[in-house]
Order: sequence, then structure tokens, then C-alpha cells
Amino acid sequence: MRAPHAPLAEFSASNPEFITKTAIATIWKVQSPFGPAALKLYHKPDMGAERHGFTLMAALNGQGAAKIYQTTQNAALSEWLDGPHLGDLTRNGQDHQATKELVKTANTLHATMPNIPNLPTLTQRFRALKTLRFNCPDTPKRSLQRAQTLAEHLLNTQTDIRPLHGDLHHDNIRLTPRGYLAFDAKGLIGERAFELANAFRNPKGAEALHRDAARIRHLAQSWGQAFAVNPQRLLHWAAAKCALSIAWRSSGTIKDDPEFDLLATLLDTEI
Repeated sequence: MRAPHAPLAEFSASNPEFITKTAIATIWKVQSPFGPAALKLYHKPDMGAERHGFTLMAALNGQGAAKIYQTTQNAALSEWLDGPHLGDLTRNGQDHQATKELVKTANTLHATMPNIPNLPTLTQRFRALKTLRFNCPDTPKRSLQRAQTLAEHLLNTQTDIRPLHGDLHHDNIRLTPRGYLAFDAKGLIGERAFELANAFRNPKGAEALHRDAARIRHLAQSWGQAFAVNPQRLLHWAAAKCALSIAWRSSGTIKDDPEFDLLATLLDTEI
């Protein structure tokens, strides 16, 4: 696939190499005045909700995250991260090491997280979970209703509210000469403990491990201690995030989902 000339010229980039096309954007590896870089061009005239993620990452200025060199209304030029995903450690049988590196990356991000105004809130993020319709068996319906109640409680009792990466998990982190760096931030403001919630359901390719209650407890306890958050509350956020992802995939009406069993496990695991 050929890269359009306009964004290349705007970023003074050259030698585009097509990498991938997602539902919302196409990514090329390019040469830039900053060195090798990732050019992400959105299919729509603007970045939509992802603009907040670039705002947050630009403010971090490379602290635990890919550097953002330039952005326009619908394109971004960022540091090229060429190393393996953190998720490769788990997929290669080194999940305990991946667990340590993930929370280390999270702590690096939060150590100098700047104050960023006008980020979307976690309450806004969870809207899709509040308005579900059910056309599914009673067991997953009860789990989702429990998750709705749990999420409402968590949102109403947030503490340590701060800017968040918002989608921190194994495959949004790569190994680089500067260590493990995060990318693809969503940019949210909310409780610190939410930062690790989505990582319980990752990385892809390790779905059986996600459902291992011993691993779930280990993640909650080790991340809770290393990230200075309550382990049970961290696990509650993980369950709420799992339910939110089910809600997003359902388009509003719950029928079936491959994570019904995972949600039940997350809800029933006690620390």
C-alpha cells in the first residue's frame, strides 16, 4: 500500500514501508528528521478519541512511552519501536517476568505523569456498561449485572485520581534500547488502580492463562504491592473492565461473548 504524499510532506518523512491497516488507521514505518518513525494516518478526518492519547504521550516526552514527534488533525509521527512486545515473554512461558516488567513500566509512566487538562473521565468511559440490553442466558446476565453494580460503586468511590495511559497491557509495550516503552495510549483521567485493569485479560494468545485463578490472584497481589494500590480493588477494576469490553463488543445487546467465563472468574476471585 502506497503512503499518501501529503502527510509525508507535512512531516518531512520519506521511504514509507507499509506495516498494517486497522479499523481506524494505517501505519507506515518512515524515515524522518528524528530518525526511524511510525506514521499513523487515520481513515477519518480526525483522530477521534485517540487524540487524547497522543496528548498524554507527548506530555510524557519519552518517559516510559514512545516519543511523539508531531501530530496533525488526523495523523501522528512517533518514535519507531522495533523490539518485541512484552506479551512475547508471556507467550514464551515467561509470564512472571512479564508481570514484573509491566508494573515497572506503569510506575515509570506515573512517576512523572504531568497534569493534563480536559481528558475524558472513567465515568464517561464506562457509559456503554450502564445501558445494556440482555438476550443471553441467565448466568452471564447475572454476572454482567453484578459487574454493572460493581463498576458503579468503583466509579463513585474513586481515589488517587490522575491522568492514565488508559489501555496499558502487554501488547501495548515494546522493548527498546531505552527499556520497555508504552504506546497506543487512550488518555483518561481516573483512579490509579484502573491503569492495570486491562492487563489481566492480556496478552493475546494466552487466553487459558487469563482464566487461571492462581495467576489472577498473583497479578492482583504483586501488582497491588508494586503499584501501591489495593489488590482486591485492582481485581474489581479488572472485572469491571472485562464487562465493559463485553458491552462494547455487543453493540448494546448482550447475546454471546467469549469472555463470559472470564468475567465470572474475575468476579468470584477473592484475595
